[in-house]
Amino acid sequence: MTLRLVFKNTLLAFVALTLAGAIWLPAVHLFFEPNLQDYRSSSGLSLKAQSLAAYQLRLWSDPAGRAQEINRMRNSNAEWDFMGRTYLVLALANMGLREPLKKAGYLDIMDRIIEETIRLEKDKGLYYFLMDYARSGAFVAKPARSLFQDGEIALMLASRRMLEEREEYKPLLKERVDLMTAQMRQSPVLCGESYPDECWMFCNTVTLATLRMADVLDGTDHSEFIRQWMETAKRKLTDAGTGLLISSFSIDGTPADGPEGSSIWMVAHCLQIIDAAFAEDLYRRAKSELACNFLGFGYAKEWPKTWKGMMDIDSGPIIPLFEISAGSSGLAILAASAFGDDDYLATLLTSLNFGGFPVQKKGQLRFCASNQVGDAVLLYALVQGPLWREVETRGKE
Repeated sequence: MTLRLVFKNTLLAFVALTLAGAIWLPAVHLFFEPNLQDYRSSSGLSLKAQSLAAYQLRLWSDPAGRAQEINRMRNSNAEWDFMGRTYLVLALANMGLREPLKKAGYLDIMDRIIEETIRLEKDKGLYYFLMDYARSGAFVAKPARSLFQDGEIALMLASRRMLEEREEYKPLLKERVDLMTAQMRQSPVLCGESYPDECWMFCNTVTLATLRMADVLDGTDHSEFIRQWMETAKRKLTDAGTGLLISSFSIDGTPADGPEGSSIWMVAHCLQIIDAAFAEDLYRRAKSELACNFLGFGYAKEWPKTWKGMMDIDSGPIIPLFEISAGSSGLAILAASAFGDDDYLATLLTSLNFGGFPVQKKGQLRFCASNQVGDAVLLYALVQGPLWREVETRGKE
């Protein structure tokens, strides 16, 4: 075979492969596109939500399996153990509102999660659910507490009480609310520390949502504090280039990190029951800056073009070239669902079906590329809505 013939055959093969790729690559996503009705339902639970819930609930009836999953997460990040509990409780509160006949079973799991979490906090101390670097400095506000822990435990207590009142939880929620607001008032930007001299927008907006729920439950009034917080955040904690709230800062308001996808999506969701118009604006801005679509596969970046941050445990590994962030993409699913953005949600779920490696067995669904907290976030994304509506409805009574 002459060199000329070899070159000709190679060229023809290259052209054929190029044409095949041009034809088939844009169609690959079609094999993974979701039927949104399988994922979300206006009432009750969708098929996928039922399967995700079945796996999560099995973990809480299988101590050995749960311990194995928790140890796997804690080896990477102790926060994931804690946040997995929070998102599952939030999901169960919504599930109980969607399925009143199954509410008793959901309440039982919620109580087990809450009671175990509070016991671990009491027995293991302040740092048990925090990353190791929390020990490297001193909290500025006194007494030393983490708004990350206080805020999410309070959110669990409030969510459980929104589903059904439990008298024993009233003083526990009030204690957390008083501690959190006292800590936040020690900051000139009205924000509490999650780590020593390190405030996170994620944790502060979780706290605001909890204060709103506490007011509905107990007749308290934190509206003026919330109003002042919102005004301060808009003036002092907003990135000028994007209009997005920054993700982390010192207790005096000095920025540490700009806007981050692993923070802003949840921030916008929490603010839906605080300032719905502002929350909607944040979501639209975040989508404009972070949302991407490649051949039908949706994902989210961790940082906008105007801000380049460091890859960390929150962002997860950043895939080069495309700048795909697993953390940002996962929480974008929650935000897209919460803000009714079906088009973006569908592309995100397409990517999840492709790269998340779903395993469905005996009616239980989990994603091999994820872990318990990731699957709990997804479950919450698919069932969210009723709890926030309950807060709004009861707040108007």
